[in-house]
Amino acid sequence: MTELHHLSLAELGRGLAERRFSSVELTRHFLERIERLDPRLNAFITVTADQALAAAQAADRALAEGSAGPLTGLPLVHKDIFCTDGVLTTCASRMLSNFVSPYDATVVARLAAAGMVMLGKTNMDEFAMGSSNETSWYGPVRNPWDLGKVPGGSSGGSAAAVAARLAPAATGTDTGGSIRQPAALTALTGLKPTYGRVSRYGLIAFASSLDQAGPLTRSAYDAALLLGAMAGFDPRDSTSVDAPVPDYLATLEAPLAGLKIGLPKELFEDLEEANARLVRDALGVYEKLGAQLIEVSLPHLPLSVPTYYVVAPAECSSNLSRFDGVRFGYRCEDPVDLLDLYERSRGEGFGAEVKRRIMTGTYVLSAGYYDAYYLKAQRVRRLIANDFAQAFTQVDVLMGPTVPGPAFELGAKLDDPVTMYLSDIYTIGVNLAGLPAISIPCGFLDGLPIGLQIIGPHFAEERLLNVAHGYQRETDWHTRTPPEFA
Repeated sequence: MTELHHLSLAELGRGLAERRFSSVELTRHFLERIERLDPRLNAFITVTADQALAAAQAADRALAEGSAGPLTGLPLVHKDIFCTDGVLTTCASRMLSNFVSPYDATVVARLAAAGMVMLGKTNMDEFAMGSSNETSWYGPVRNPWDLGKVPGGSSGGSAAAVAARLAPAATGTDTGGSIRQPAALTALTGLKPTYGRVSRYGLIAFASSLDQAGPLTRSAYDAALLLGAMAGFDPRDSTSVDAPVPDYLATLEAPLAGLKIGLPKELFEDLEEANARLVRDALGVYEKLGAQLIEVSLPHLPLSVPTYYVVAPAECSSNLSRFDGVRFGYRCEDPVDLLDLYERSRGEGFGAEVKRRIMTGTYVLSAGYYDAYYLKAQRVRRLIANDFAQAFTQVDVLMGPTVPGPAFELGAKLDDPVTMYLSDIYTIGVNLAGLPAISIPCGFLDGLPIGLQIIGPHFAEERLLNVAHGYQRETDWHTRTPPEFA
């Protein structure tokens, strides 16, 4: 069974359907790899072995009865920001280190209903605040391509688990690039759907107007498989959009001749030449497939980082006020009064980066600074969204780099928050505008992966997956495995 982890989600599904192996055998194979290899990575917070084997047995019964769907019996892992009934849901924080959720997030419930087998919950930046997966209370996650490097964040545990072949697929969340950036740094396909396409119910909030759940997989085909089960209207989520979910697999093979690709000049102005060369090589593949390259401009995009770091902390300050040591989560010992309970529970329960963002958010929302910072940031956010809308009147998709460069050393940017924040310089604008975007591997620099980002108009996931799949039919970057985990 040593070859099972080399198979994609789609290939594993065919193997289960053809009875070449059972879901129980598949699940045991991945659980064994997690037990043996995860100590090198620290990608998992919780491994749900017993629950996984029970779900695999149920999947095998469905397969035997002929009632199985395309995802039945396939393993996956969830980022530990999704509530899971009866299982720890920590957000990688001391604040929730003892929190066992009494219900499932909609994403978790839908994938379980599709017959998927949850192997465990993955490590992340605390409350999804970070770009390197180093702010977790459970320690940093390591990049499978180089254990001395970061895997990206905040969905770094999910990315590392899939890249190291400890799971064939994972869920993540993307607030400012937290699916796409780790996908780029670990040679995965990471899709951030349109805001409202996937339910946020049961997803512990960081910034409610920015957060969006999506898949981390090895290929666009696998991402299409997962998104089809994850997407759809949810009446329990007030931001969920009531729109039909297309069959994302149906149009994957559509030809790309005539595709108009916009190249925002702002995404290439300060890009390092080695990275730019890989992106240009990828664009060359699209030209050979019949696509047309058109330069466009997003004049307000350079303002996306300062805009994001006003809007996101403001929303985080509001959302995290519920963690007060009273109802659930971490509670300090022997508080002398209510104020002491609040202060010490929050002071001891939250890490440094979370405290930094709470304080920033509280400041920009305060009476004296609301108009100067928060209101102005929301106005700039509208200008950024308008720039994207204007660009999509000229082109079908936008393309550019996902990240400024390959994965950096663990600890290299921890003491310099502003430099860390700039890791997301190419991804944040998409979240501010609520657009869908996907990152796919497009090459390696010094043995480390680099990603190509493809951005579409609202609800264009179908087109993005088709465009990504077209590239992956012509290249093999997405098939490569970190040598230590082959």
